[in-house]
Amino acid sequence: MTTLTPTELAAHLGQGLLSFPVTHFTNDLAFDEPAYRENIEWLGQYDAAGLFAAGGTGEFFSLTTPEVVQVVSAAVESAPAGTPVLAPAGYGTRTAIELSQAAEAAGAAGILLFPPYLTEAGQEGLFQHVKAVCDSTSLGVIIYNRANAIYDDVTVARLVEACPNLIGFKDGGGDVDQMTRIYSQIGDRLLYVGGLPTAEMFALPYLSLGLTTYSSAIFNFVPQFALDFYTAVRANDTDHIRTALNDFVIPYCNLRNQGQGYAVSIVKAGMTAVGRTAGPVRPPITDLSDSQLAELTDLVKKVS
Repeated sequence: MTTLTPTELAAHLGQGLLSFPVTHFTNDLAFDEPAYRENIEWLGQYDAAGLFAAGGTGEFFSLTTPEVVQVVSAAVESAPAGTPVLAPAGYGTRTAIELSQAAEAAGAAGILLFPPYLTEAGQEGLFQHVKAVCDSTSLGVIIYNRANAIYDDVTVARLVEACPNLIGFKDGGGDVDQMTRIYSQIGDRLLYVGGLPTAEMFALPYLSLGLTTYSSAIFNFVPQFALDFYTAVRANDTDHIRTALNDFVIPYCNLRNQGQGYAVSIVKAGMTAVGRTAGPVRPPITDLSDSQLAELTDLVKKVS
């Protein structure tokens, strides 16, 4: 558990790589809490700036509300001292508020606010949704710009003015025009987090738009490779980055693109490839085939 203020949390997260651990399941798809706790402790050997429990890679979309609270509580209790744990909130506004308040009670340091479930919403609706969540908690809140929650620069500026504890903007949209407008107007008032699938692909070009950190899914199974890549990005070491992209990241993405939902499935497959299985994914996404797992295992061996 950490006691960072929202402003301190944003500064802390912006200085390092972000860990988005998978959620462990048994073969019958129940949450495997002992295995999850052990894995959080193992990941704690590597220096991530923050841990996002039950995020997208952690299959937030397939967890029940009580399970989300259980996962967050386990992460808070198992993470190394000084590592802030952020919790997810999402679905409808009332549910997002309940999840945010439960996360605060569990000792989480902040909230990652996912897009509202299913329904499309205009900018005013998104503003009201985020403001209601921010007003419900003293924790720092990061909004996730993705799918049916694409925030324009005017809305982000309004939210910054209305919500002192809004600390971050995670981009899963990939619209450079949008990011340029937001960063130019808001500047360093917010933490900007790269959140596109396999964020390493976009890390270097996004750095110039204020995105000093990103969510690394591959940190789950090749943590040292992921940390070295992040260090190279911050140092603008293009030789290291180019080699890492060609040797691992691009072939990995090619494999990921072979199936829908594989952005999560391939991470759990990576865990299996390094001998740290996290169990299957829950439907509606599916696991990699045996041949795809074998291909991934060979790829991982090159960088492990």
